[in-house]
Amino acid sequence: MTKRSMKSWMKWRRLVSEQARSGQSVKAFCREHGLCRPYFFVWKKRLEEATPTKFLEVQVAGHGPSTPGDSSVEIRLRNGRSLMVRPGFDTEHVRALLAVVEAVE
Repeated sequence: MTKRSMKSWMKWRRLVSEQARSGQSVKAFCREHGLCRPYFFVWKKRLEEATPTKFLEVQVAGHGPSTPGDSSVEIRLRNGRSLMVRPGFDTEHVRALLAVVEAVE
């Protein structure tokens, strides 16, 4: 992959992620950022197809005392480490963090 195409992938990954977090419709987001809507959808589809889907076993465990309205999720990894995420987290950031944490033995 060329440096130029890598920059495009990073740019569109950021924009698609930003749109998802914004709560705006694609139409409003594209208008606000001066983007071509059909081009946005092409990149969104391209990024989704390039992202491998992995399934993990999920176990629902009882909670200790929690704060009312707290909808945090704790992700426990095989190596004993865990990660807490709250609503509105950036999925790309969590993916990158998990890659680093899982690489550390």
